[in-house]
Amino acid sequence: MQDETRTQTLTEPQAQSPALTDRTAVVAPDRRPAVWLTRLVVVGIVLAALNLRPAITSLGALLAEARVGLHMSGSVAGVLTSVPPLCFAVFGIAAPRLARRFGPGAVVCAGMAAIATGLLIRPFAGGTAGFLAASALALMGIAVSNVLMPVIVKRYFPDRVGSMTGLYSMALALGTSAAAAATVPMTEALGGSWRVGLGIWAVLAVLAVLPWIGLARDRGAADRSTLAAQAHDSPAPRITRSPTAWALACFFGLQATGAYITMGWMPQIFRDAGVPAGTAGVLLAVTMVMGVPLAFVIPRLATRMRTQGPIVVALGLCGLTGYMGLLFAPAAGAWAWALLLGISNCAFPLALTMIGMRSRTGAGVGRLSAFAQSTGYLISIPGPLLVGVLYQHSGGWDLPIALMAGLIVPQMAVGVLAGRDRTIEDAC
Repeated sequence: MQDETRTQTLTEPQAQSPALTDRTAVVAPDRRPAVWLTRLVVVGIVLAALNLRPAITSLGALLAEARVGLHMSGSVAGVLTSVPPLCFAVFGIAAPRLARRFGPGAVVCAGMAAIATGLLIRPFAGGTAGFLAASALALMGIAVSNVLMPVIVKRYFPDRVGSMTGLYSMALALGTSAAAAATVPMTEALGGSWRVGLGIWAVLAVLAVLPWIGLARDRGAADRSTLAAQAHDSPAPRITRSPTAWALACFFGLQATGAYITMGWMPQIFRDAGVPAGTAGVLLAVTMVMGVPLAFVIPRLATRMRTQGPIVVALGLCGLTGYMGLLFAPAAGAWAWALLLGISNCAFPLALTMIGMRSRTGAGVGRLSAFAQSTGYLISIPGPLLVGVLYQHSGGWDLPIALMAGLIVPQMAVGVLAGRDRTIEDAC
């Protein structure tokens, strides 16, 4: 009788069960994972997250050297900076289907292997075409892992979605900032070759493959049989019919737009305002480092709230204040604006947390994650390019910064809609 009661409690939406810490609807497996498996998953999640951005930020640190070494034109280099969100959108959509066929652990393992292979090959590819192809291979591994991380968290830690999403987001932010800050010093320490400086990050990716080799064997038959039974009993909701899914996709896309604009253009804004180049780089590092502690705090806070709209609005107001500061006093308050924009960029871990909270099942989280991230990254592609066009034609930063600030308003609006206490299954 006690076993039946426990099973019934675990299979109901978590929002109806006050005994659980995180307000997340779950369908739990038939039994809890073994302790060793849980620890292996935690190690795997952290190592995977550390590898989801160095392929991008390490190249940004050595892009000038790579352009000269590969005889790459400026237009090709510009296209290269737009490739990551495009690859995330195109390849990420296939992740749920691959996970259903091979298991999410196996797909993430393959993704880490693709990142390691791409990072190892691309500096020594011998030409621009090979460099782009190897970069695309690494970005493909990042794309499928991006989508499946919320699924892994939901599957192994259904009652700790906020905590584990925070850990994952914090590791991702740490990997991002570490690659941006350490690539040039490591390159100089290793002899000054940009090829070695880019290729060294493959070592970290190889380490990330190791725990996922063990997790690839855990196909989760019991978990998949539960989900299959649910699918037989009631049809899965069509993501495109869910207002919540669309709101979350738009929120993800607008926050990604702001993040890519900040990473790509903020140092130039400060330099044009008279800030020294070295200080401008440090200011960008400060903005990115803000994501390390806040990425752990915000998801935990979000899962303890019935709706996440207040957090969305608070982050948006920080972004508006930061952009207004850049517009009227870029040099005088540079450190304050960098801190505020770093806080605003923490809409990313909030979006990941809401993905895990807006479906009752692991399969639903997978579909929602693929839809929200793929659609969101497509939305984010024009933003940095449009800022560059406005800057070139206007000869200053007034119009580009006004655009950045203007995008915060719809981001807050759709974020409030995405943060409502409902799931994509409610659309059926």
